[in-house]
Amino acid sequence: MSDAGAETDVQSVLEALSSPVRREILWLIWREELPAGQIAAGSGVTAPTVSEHLRVLRRAGLVNMRVDGTFRRYRARQDGVRGLQAMLLGETQKWIPADDVRERSRAQARTVPAVVASAEVACDPATAFTAFTDADLYSRWLGVPVTIDDGRFACTLEWGTQVRGWYEHVLAPTLIVMRWDFDDERVPLPGRELTAYWRSTATEAGCRVEVHQLVDDTEQAQFMRAAWTMVLGRLVEGLPAALADTAAPARPARPKRRRPAGK
Repeated sequence: MSDAGAETDVQSVLEALSSPVRREILWLIWREELPAGQIAAGSGVTAPTVSEHLRVLRRAGLVNMRVDGTFRRYRARQDGVRGLQAMLLGETQKWIPADDVRERSRAQARTVPAVVASAEVACDPATAFTAFTDADLYSRWLGVPVTIDDGRFACTLEWGTQVRGWYEHVLAPTLIVMRWDFDDERVPLPGRELTAYWRSTATEAGCRVEVHQLVDDTEQAQFMRAAWTMVLGRLVEGLPAALADTAAPARPARPKRRRPAGK
């Protein structure tokens, strides 16, 4: 392919991903194959509109389509999306381990830092678990609408940050393994999800909720400390009223406070 052709392909992909609806569609079909009607229902647009968005995504090479009788089923091309992200971020393999050591094939290892956030909550572990898995209860104590559909969750915080993710593994009432991502004022692009482990353990006063959030670097760790302490703080403050079937006051939209440059 010529350089001009490569630039055209990249441009079509970037244009396809410029739409928040198309990014939402990619989240819906990232892990499962869905017909257009179900995609339209999940993304909140009409069938003709979703068909046009799917056409754009297919033309950019980001979605595969399969004919199944009278249905057309769609699924995201994960390798295409991840390949684009690697190119845009300039990811390179700086360190190359030795590949001629026979024993290495017998084991696996990975090293990742983690942020651990925790809070003491005045309820039993089962109730704390429900607070993170029931969309209505979650919305009441968090103060913003939360949707949970077949393991997929989403919300938009009052300063515009949009969160999307999946519950990878659930062991009620003690463990939730989630993969999620976020973006400010737009739907994040799937493919670079973060992993967090939610746990609850009984205590004399109720339960202890703890989140282990895997991070990539010190800067991300600082952000995640602030994010998860905010979420768990809202849980402690808002859950009693939420359990009494009282919705937390809707949090008014506000601009996100950003750290001054160089700080």
